[in-house]
Amino acid sequence: MILETEIKFLPGIGPKRAGMLKKELDISTFKDMLYTFPYRYIDRTKFYKISEITEDLPYIQFKGKITRFETVETPRNKRLIAYAADDSGDEIQLVFFRGIKWVINKFKADTEYVFFGKPNVFNGKINIVHPEAETAGDEGNQINSNIQAVYSSTELLKDNFLGTKAFNRFQSSLLTLVYHKIDETLPEYVISQYKLMALKDALLNIHFPQSPELLRRAEYRLKFEELFYIQLSLLSQRLNRLQKNSGFVFPKIGDNFNNFYKNNLPFELTNAQKRVIKEIREDFKNGKQMNRLLQGDVGSGKTLVALICMLIAIDNGFQACIMAPTEILANQHYQTINDFLKGIDTDVRLLTGSTKKSERKTIDADLISGKINILVGTHALIEDAVRFGNLGFAVIDEQHRFGVEQRAKLRSKNLIAPHVLVMTATPIPRTLAMTLYGDLDVSVIDELPPGRKDVKTFHLLENKRLVLFGFMRRQIAEGRQIYVVYPLIRESEKMDYKNLEDGYFAITQAFPAPEYVTCVVHGKMKADEKDFSMNCFASGKANILVATSVIEVGVNVPNASIMVIESAERFGLSQLHQLRGRVGRGAEQSYCFLMSDVKLTSEARKRMQLMVRTGNGFEIAEEDLRLRGPGDIEGTQQSGLPFNLKISSLAKDGKLLEYVRNIAFAILNEDNLLQLKKNSLLRGMLERNFKKTVDYSAIS
Repeated sequence: MILETEIKFLPGIGPKRAGMLKKELDISTFKDMLYTFPYRYIDRTKFYKISEITEDLPYIQFKGKITRFETVETPRNKRLIAYAADDSGDEIQLVFFRGIKWVINKFKADTEYVFFGKPNVFNGKINIVHPEAETAGDEGNQINSNIQAVYSSTELLKDNFLGTKAFNRFQSSLLTLVYHKIDETLPEYVISQYKLMALKDALLNIHFPQSPELLRRAEYRLKFEELFYIQLSLLSQRLNRLQKNSGFVFPKIGDNFNNFYKNNLPFELTNAQKRVIKEIREDFKNGKQMNRLLQGDVGSGKTLVALICMLIAIDNGFQACIMAPTEILANQHYQTINDFLKGIDTDVRLLTGSTKKSERKTIDADLISGKINILVGTHALIEDAVRFGNLGFAVIDEQHRFGVEQRAKLRSKNLIAPHVLVMTATPIPRTLAMTLYGDLDVSVIDELPPGRKDVKTFHLLENKRLVLFGFMRRQIAEGRQIYVVYPLIRESEKMDYKNLEDGYFAITQAFPAPEYVTCVVHGKMKADEKDFSMNCFASGKANILVATSVIEVGVNVPNASIMVIESAERFGLSQLHQLRGRVGRGAEQSYCFLMSDVKLTSEARKRMQLMVRTGNGFEIAEEDLRLRGPGDIEGTQQSGLPFNLKISSLAKDGKLLEYVRNIAFAILNEDNLLQLKKNSLLRGMLERNFKKTVDYSAIS
């Protein structure tokens, strides 16, 4: 219980500093402080001579005495320069902009100090700005460690002397106080079987490493535990769902399926599509309610797989539905499904916010009676007035565009939950999928249908714009259409990126009416205005669509052959891949042009090179995770990860994640409710720490 003590009671903090720590870093208790981990470490074993210090060195330390002070005032600031000399008599300047009076009082004459900081050059002389300093040989009550931890801080905290040095002091006081009272959080058999360091020793060595090897073991123990409990929670939720939720059984393949497969299937299914259909069929037959995530790159044939599975539901006497995030996408699904099912006796209807009242009344009646086999729609499907006669299978497309409650509403349309298939065209890295959707069954379509041409991708700088315009004119002359996408709607003072308003003007100047028709779409437009422009482009009336990334999902215009992405460096890799997926949907060769400024960071340049090199969405997603972290991957940014990772990284610790998942699975396989005595600690930890976690398996 001592770890739940408010942080203000830790010596040296008090109410004022506690308020700042809560506001800036969300540190409220002893436990919060103890689990605020360093982000890097510095070797403090080496001492430099002042003559050896150069501006190229990262952080250095040396021993010396203060010889004199000098105050310098300019119109812009006032600074204190302290001159420090070592045994050889060489001097270096130590510069202070804040706390000048405190600094003068702190340093005593003829006293040797250990100074630590980053060397800089000013007016041709080496200096160190605001170095850390302590009396040589005087570590006080600090826990000794030659490997110094460095902690993240903020400007406000640093201005109030709450930087790395203060954190080292707080962690030292805290560990001295609680070390022998830290309770173990993993069962003894797990610790011994997997050769893990004790928790109290891991926490000591993560803050004050006694050696590089002990630091490695401490990191491993803490990462193991963090990822292990996440997977244990997810897998126990999944087992709980499978035990509690009985599902409809679809035992047979009937006339609708056979008729479609023999007569209407437009092309041979890929092996990946066949594998996914087989996985879903197994779910349909096992008597448990299915919750399956279907990942598939743009154009991989997810909708066709979903339709074939809908036909299985219909052949077994049930209704099916598919919910899309926008009216445009819902209309496209409706049209696609009707085209696929020509000549097959199935009743397919469309329900959106635009559906007329009289038509809606008919749909409501036919839905309850069971006359409608497949209902396609938007959020309108989850309205209370919409009731199914016998909904057996629900498909949610671009699932990350729907909130948790919206998905739950669709699932609750029956007393017995329908089988649910959630689909996404955003490839999700394996480690992220295991964490976000570890409680769902995951299927992947990882190959494109035959005959689908790769989109040729080019990275162009501003000086190639006239060449690009010439190519665009030739494509329009051949009957093709073009997307031009901007990161911003209007000019921003803070960001020097291309914006849609200026871009629209430039495009209409280069492609003037009436010879060319250009329409515009962005997120600030009213829904009916947006739909009008989109329909104008989709119907072929407009040659060019100028838009923001609002068009990245759900627009299917097979005649569009060029995607131009302005200020491409502004977009994440997954977003660029989604935008590129808007073209290449027809038989013609398609192109994507990534336009950027000449001045690019090395990371931005690498991202452009990757996009040019590969069209593999999963490879791109893995790289996006590595470069930007899980919070920025498409589909997760708005809600974040369901778990707060304090020390492990989904980008770097993928192998460990899989390892602990297998361990958690084995434990639950032996004791699925964690009722054995040896697992009582595991059960208690889950109940305490994961009781507020949303059960994604029940609502996705």
